Amino acid sequence: MTDVAIIDYGMGNLRSVHKAVEHVAPDLAVVVTSDPAVVSAARRVVFPGQGAMPDCMRELDARGLRGAVLEAAASKPFLGICIGQQMLFAHSAEGDVPGLGILPGEVVRFPPAETMPAPGGGHLKVPHMGWNEVQQRRPHALWDGIPDDERFYFVHSYHVVPDSPELSVAETEYGARFTSAVARDNIFAVQFHPEKSAQAGLRLLANFIAWAP
Repeated sequence: MTDVAIIDYGMGNLRSVHKAVEHVAPDLAVVVTSDPAVVSAARRVVFPGQGAMPDCMRELDARGLRGAVLEAAASKPFLGICIGQQMLFAHSAEGDVPGLGILPGEVVRFPPAETMPAPGGGHLKVPHMGWNEVQQRRPHALWDGIPDDERFYFVHSYHVVPDSPELSVAETEYGARFTSAVARDNIFAVQFHPEKSAQAGLRLLANFIAWAP
């Protein structure tokens, strides 16, 4: 049986995610798959993604993966990364498209760069790209061994706005505070890229492998 299925719908940074998960789980069967049956049978699921929300939703449906994602998000340890976090929400302003509706809330764009002054002068850039601090809002098993205010790697122009504050487990400052990680029951999802975030990212992935929600 597959221990960890990394969902391939043609839009993810799959090689980096695969290598990082294999690194923290060398004894487990970790596969990249676009087969809904493999996703359904896996013990835990990683849902990565990058690109534009409309393209991601279209490709997910074109590969017949929507049902497998909904089932996995309802029943087993589930980790969303970047667009894989955004797709869990009800609606995205990027292309004005519905998401999967697993979590209540919206995906919105950062304000125009000229409206966001940078601390040292000038203006912040959009997309938000590079290392930034993640402030943990509440304890969670996936934060185990990761200090508050640890830095993770981001690449995005949109971010989630959950309807319920209780969904947010981390925030990051970029012009204003935004939700950078959410959690509910067996779901944990992040805007940053743990597979590109050095030791802190690997620790988060290792925590996910050990997580028994």
